[in-house]
Parts: sequence; C-alpha cells; structure tokens
Amino acid sequence: LFFSLLSFDEEHAEIIWMDVCIGFRFASYINNDMVLQKEPAGAVIWGFGTPGATVTVTLHQGQETIMKKVTSVKAHFDTWMVVLDPMKAGGPFEVMAQQTLEKMNFTLRVHDVLFGDVWLCSGQSNMQMTVLQVFNATRELSNTAAYQSVRILSVSPIQAEQELEDLVAVDLQWSKPTSENLGHGYFKYMSAVCWLFGRHLYDTLQYPIGLIASSWGGTPIEAWSSGRSLEACGVPKQGSVPYNSVTGPSKHSVLWNAMIHPLRNMTLKGVVWYQGESNINYNTDLYNCTFPALIEDWRETFHRGSQGQTERFFPFGFVQLSSDLSKKSSDDGFPQIRWHQTADFGYVPNPKMPNTFMAVAMDLCDRDSPFGSIHPRDKQTVAYRLHLGARALAYGEKNLTFEGPLPEKIELLAHEGLLNLTYYQQIQVQKRDNKIFEISCCSDHRCKWLPASMNTFSTQSLTLAIDSCQGTVVALRYAWTTWPCEYKQCPLYHPSSALPAPPFITFITDQGSGHQSNVAK
Repeated sequence: LFFSLLSFDEEHAEIIWMDVCIGFRFASYINNDMVLQKEPAGAVIWGFGTPGATVTVTLHQGQETIMKKVTSVKAHFDTWMVVLDPMKAGGPFEVMAQQTLEKMNFTLRVHDVLFGDVWLCSGQSNMQMTVLQVFNATRELSNTAAYQSVRILSVSPIQAEQELEDLVAVDLQWSKPTSENLGHGYFKYMSAVCWLFGRHLYDTLQYPIGLIASSWGGTPIEAWSSGRSLEACGVPKQGSVPYNSVTGPSKHSVLWNAMIHPLRNMTLKGVVWYQGESNINYNTDLYNCTFPALIEDWRETFHRGSQGQTERFFPFGFVQLSSDLSKKSSDDGFPQIRWHQTADFGYVPNPKMPNTFMAVAMDLCDRDSPFGSIHPRDKQTVAYRLHLGARALAYGEKNLTFEGPLPEKIELLAHEGLLNLTYYQQIQVQKRDNKIFEISCCSDHRCKWLPASMNTFSTQSLTLAIDSCQGTVVALRYAWTTWPCEYKQCPLYHPSSALPAPPFITFITDQGSGHQSNVAK
C-alpha cells in the first residue's frame, strides 16, 4: 500500500489522516495475482472509503494508462464501485485506486492482475477435498508449471446471521498455483474439483482462469440459500437437525450470508457446485425446489450486484451425487437427491433449470477411500465431465457430447413380455446387469419393484424382460440405488465420450400394447 499526504496543517490532522487511511481499502478479495472477468463483461472494482471522498481507479500496463474511472464514496454505505471497460484476455496489469478528500490523497495498488474467466466453486466436502486427497496426488500437485495463469482463491469457512457486505477472511488469498497451496491439508485448500475443472478449461481456452473456492463440509443446501429462496420453496422454519448427514453448519442462510453474498459484486463467468449428501435425509423432498431456487437466486443476486455485468442466467454446473457404502442413509436418499438435482427431469438443461450442466458421478465410487466411501478420490473424472458441460453450455462448443444417454421413447410390448427403450444417443452396453433396471409391478392395488433383466440391444435401443411381473407394469427406473455399480462399471455409457447413462424414473400410464412413454428430450 502506498499513500501520500498533501496537507498537514489542521488541528488533529493526524487523527483525520488515520481515519482516511484505515477506512480506504479494496474489497477483501481484490488483491495481487487476481483474475478479473474479461470481455464481453466489464470487471467490477469496489471497496470501502470515507464518505464524500472521490475515488479514481486506474488500470495500468507498464507505463501505459489503459483506462481511468472516477466515482465517489456512498454516504450511507461507505462503499465505492466502478465498472471497468470490457478487456480482452491477458495481462499482467496493475489496478490503482486513489481516494481524494479535501487535500489528502491515499493510494492503493494491486499488481499482476490478469483478465480471463472467473468461476466460483461451492458446496460441501466433496468440493472441499483438496488436491492432496485425490488419486495420484503427488503427480497432480507437481503439475503447476504450465498453469501459472490459473489463479486460485479460497474463502474461509465462516457463518453469519446477517448478509455481510464483504468477506470476513480468506484462507488463501489470490495466488499462483503451487504444490503447497493446492494441497494444504485435508478439506482445507485448494478444492480439487475446482482446480482440475479450471485446468481443463485452461487447456481448452488457453487464457487466464480465476477460481474461487467457497465450500464447507457436511452442510445442507439450506445453509447456502437466502431466506427468499427458502421461503419460496416452503422450507420449514429452522429446527434442530438430528441427522448424521449434517455435520457442518445447518442454520438457514448462514453460509449464504458469510461466504456467497459478500462475493455478489464480482463479475463472474459461472458457478460449479457439488452438494447434496447432507440432504439425503433432511428436507429431501424439497430439494427439487430448493436447488433450482438457489440457482435462480444466486443468478439474480450476482447479476444485480455486478451492475448487470455477470450474465443474468450465467452457466451453472453441478455434480450429481456419487455413491456411499454407509448404512446411515436410507437406500432411497441418494437416488432421490440425484433425481431432484435435475428438478425431476433426469437431465439438464431443462425448463426449470436453464443453462445448467451436470457431471454424473454415480459410477465413480470408491469403497477404499481413506476419507470414507462418501468421499471418492477420483476427482479427475468428475472435473473432466464437468468441463465438457462447460464447453458445451458456457462456451457454445458445437457437436460436443456432454451428457450420457437417456431413453426418449419407452414402448410396452406386453404380449411379448418386453419393454423396448429407444435412446436419443448411441449407447454402449458395457455389461449385462439384471438388477439395475426395475419395473413397478402392480396387482390387487399393491405395487412392488422387481428387477427387469437386460435382453437384446442395438446401437440406440435396448429391450428389458418384464415377464417377472404377473400384474401391470406402471413405472420403470434405472440405477435407483445408493451404489448402482462398481467403479466405471455401470452397464450403459455413451460410446465415444465414455459418459454414463444417468439415473431416471418414469411412469408408464397407458397399458395398451405398443404404448410409448417419453422420458427425455
């Protein structure tokens, strides 16, 4: 920090000067080595100052002044803000802010600033797991030399009862990646999913990427949601939470208040999210509302906070839950959350979740994980699948497969004892599994789920044997268990991308022979 005092001739000037100095600062996350959002958006620079003062923000590259913006400190909030002109990707630059009050000037500088794409990564412990905890950790930690333009920041885990204007603390201020800050302990920093996702993006885009990790293990979605979005979903008022799955803060909105809301003025490219394990038996039935509501509320808040610079419907990616061997959860909790993560469509984007993308992870199980099977160590495949969705949705890459196959038509051939599934993509049957497909078989007003064994298949269709049902087949589901298959051994994948077919459930309402039921697009 640099400062200059132009006048020192008034009584108590030293006290006034100290007030001006202490009061004038950048927002906590504006620091050396940061990445600001590139064109077409304008990056937001903001901070705190002395009411009535003028603040001039200048962008420099070497000796050249690129732009200058002038604003004043708002009287009631002690804050100032400017929106920079859109900048092409690149750098480094220096950002200088100078506060002028009467004859006193005070100057702040941050250097080695790059312009690129800024992604926020949030969620619970599977997002919090560090690079130190993944498979081949030593190799991953040492693979930083080519990625010095991928910058990382990790927000401190803090709760607050009210929405905060700025972060209270950061665990890792903006930094270039090193083995030390990528693997700083277990569940500390840096988020492995976030880092590996950003690394894939850099490989594709070849320009700077900024990654902000803000996550806390064992936390339900209610802690990350604003009061507005919880109210919109009819979430019951806060009560005690006696659930094994909830080990972190669970009070409504406390992490939204302290770890997300303070970032709202930042111009973002998008968000990636990995959460849901703590809702497998806590407000599970509401997750098909609370998750889409969180996405909508974050989008609206970041758009407004950034003066319209963050896109109103910015890309939002997420990881569908993996697997767990624990007996703590009912066998229905994981598949219910997986389904609700898609707002009960089975795929994204969909009408309730526009501009979203999903990485299926139910086949990335890890029964030997030293961190418990709920924390699988293969975060490389998770990040790879996520980045495919980002390339397609956020960056508009055409002819890129980013999701596994879902059936678009289901035909009941009752007289043949078969269900015929037609997929909207090619399928690769990796193995025959006689339990992963189940039919709901009803007779005498009672229904039960029975396995439907895989029969014949071709490049885009599959038949299931349903002769085990002596009654009426009313529904079909796929991979509807906590642990559907062993590691990368689910039966159905897309042939070239190796993306697994996601889980689904669908009703079969018309019992006439040859009935068609639409599941997906």
